[in-house]
Amino acid sequence: MSADPRIVLITGGSRGLGREAALEVARQGDDVMLTYRSSPAQAQQVVEAIEALGRQAVALHLDVEQADSFPAFAETVRSTLREQWGRDQFDALLNNAGYGVNMPFVDTTEAQFDSMMRVHVKAPFFLTQALLPMLRDGGRVLNVSSGLARFCLPGHAAYGSAKAAVETLSRYMAKELGERGISVNAIAPGAIETDFGGGAVRDNEEINQQVSSVTAMGRAGQPSDIGAVMAQLLSPASQWITGQRIEASGGMFL
Repeated sequence: MSADPRIVLITGGSRGLGREAALEVARQGDDVMLTYRSSPAQAQQVVEAIEALGRQAVALHLDVEQADSFPAFAETVRSTLREQWGRDQFDALLNNAGYGVNMPFVDTTEAQFDSMMRVHVKAPFFLTQALLPMLRDGGRVLNVSSGLARFCLPGHAAYGSAKAAVETLSRYMAKELGERGISVNAIAPGAIETDFGGGAVRDNEEINQQVSSVTAMGRAGQPSDIGAVMAQLLSPASQWITGQRIEASGGMFL
């Protein structure tokens, strides 16, 4: 093991794409801090899987919808870095945690809209802000957008709008953090076979076939497809990529 490993902080790392990203960055030699909201046991399973790969990992509780908790969370990160690694800084941040709302525009409530904005826009904005003093110069920030910010499918007005805001936010962050050598990008997955959205793409054969029919690669995405791209964008090799929207959808709706 390296005497001075890179450390990647991944929100929502206990399941889905966050879990895949955590495992992939561990495979490329990085240690991991991952967050979970409601399942410490699930998070611990990911920690153990990372440790089985020969890397260190810790799981921390965080609800990204509660922005007032971010200063205390930042202090937890600071103390964890010192206790676990003897360091004051980490190397990369993946703002991944979130959920979707599938509701027609005319039926979407103000509460649902506000939740989407808190989780997908306010959280990466203010959580990154709180963690910046610990993110080393030359580090990485990767925000998660969606193919739904480019193409439109009924029922995703609030979610897709929030993700479009994430893409604009990522460009502003890249512009302002570039002086520290920090690269900031947004990854936009297409339809993936996870438990996201109730697992519809994974479990509903009709929906899966519909996705496959409009995707150049002829299938729905797998979590590992996205985890691999996330790990690449969080790696040292990706410094010269910044302010970009990278879609990883297998060519959906080309």
